[in-house]
Amino acid sequence: MKYNFIICHYSEIGLKGKNRKFFEEKLIKNIKRSLNSDSYDFVKRISGRILIKIKDKINQEEIEQSLKNIFGIAYFSFAVNCLQEIGEIKKKSFEILRDKKFKTFKVDTKRAEKSFSLTSQQINEQVGEYIFEKLSPKIRVNLNSPNITCFIEVVEKYAFLFLEKIQGLGGLPVGVSGKAISLLSGGIDSPVSSFYGMKRGVEMIFLHFYTNKNFLEKIRKNIEALNKYQFKSEFYLVPFLDIQKNIFQKTNPELGCILCRRFMFRIAEILAKKKGASALFTGENIGQVASQTLSNMKTIENSINIPVLKPLIGMDKEDIIEKAKQIGTFNISILKEEFYCQNFLAKHPETKADLKKVVIEEEKIEVQKLIEQAIKKIKVEKI
Repeated sequence: MKYNFIICHYSEIGLKGKNRKFFEEKLIKNIKRSLNSDSYDFVKRISGRILIKIKDKINQEEIEQSLKNIFGIAYFSFAVNCLQEIGEIKKKSFEILRDKKFKTFKVDTKRAEKSFSLTSQQINEQVGEYIFEKLSPKIRVNLNSPNITCFIEVVEKYAFLFLEKIQGLGGLPVGVSGKAISLLSGGIDSPVSSFYGMKRGVEMIFLHFYTNKNFLEKIRKNIEALNKYQFKSEFYLVPFLDIQKNIFQKTNPELGCILCRRFMFRIAEILAKKKGASALFTGENIGQVASQTLSNMKTIENSINIPVLKPLIGMDKEDIIEKAKQIGTFNISILKEEFYCQNFLAKHPETKADLKKVVIEEEKIEVQKLIEQAIKKIKVEKI
């Protein structure tokens, strides 16, 4: 069967009331960005759906994979259309089913166009009876668990028919919720955190603090993997070696990780203001490492005034790893990496840091000067 349309259904966008048009237009824009312009004639909204008119010679597998990576789509279907006339709907239903192998079937109709003379149930009955007469005694009707379902949607001036609902990512279209700075480390967690932020419609600007340029390629590869969901990204690289040296040579090593994080968050906040971002995203997970206790996170975030969002905060590590594998970042994240601070970390880092003591330690180093020097050396890449 030759398909000529794709119908994209959303779920959460349908609850947006008066703002729904804004979300729909963003979803349409993201669909167009994802698909090759030579593969479709138009993409438009139609009765609570997004309709894509596809061209004759297309790579269906390629289009399917692209749509699976677009946040905002609950499910989509490759469909054929026919006249809004029950006789034509019956014939087209038989056409799409006759070459399929199945023993049981049902018809499932949604009638958004209420001016059509038959109800959804009447369409189900008449089409089902027609198919049964054409293909019996080889088949029978099963309304609970059929081998195959013929879906029919009567929408505005169209009647669409399809056999499969392909699951999408759900969520909200990337960009509808503004921008955030993702503190992307070389580990497993932060790319997954970025993924969940994108799923809520946030456009991510990536920020990485490095001490060794030899390991930057893995960060770039993770951003490339995440670009499946937001198409293109800005990547800011901050040299961090001078700051780390000052911290671990001049302050209490038990507070080293906390002091490093406070520097990172301050620099990230400055970048957020510059880029119009409303929050920071991190891959923090309660109790995973010493700096991620509730007490230490509070002490770290005391250094800034911007919200820090942590999508993974209550997740098990196994669940994070599984998601990293699904989105294609796990094998990149586990590549070898070296950090300057590995040679200086305390055997027993502080897990309940006292803010007053942290501030006293910071007074031993030139915080503002080091931040200004690091910001001057920031590099940006378009990926």
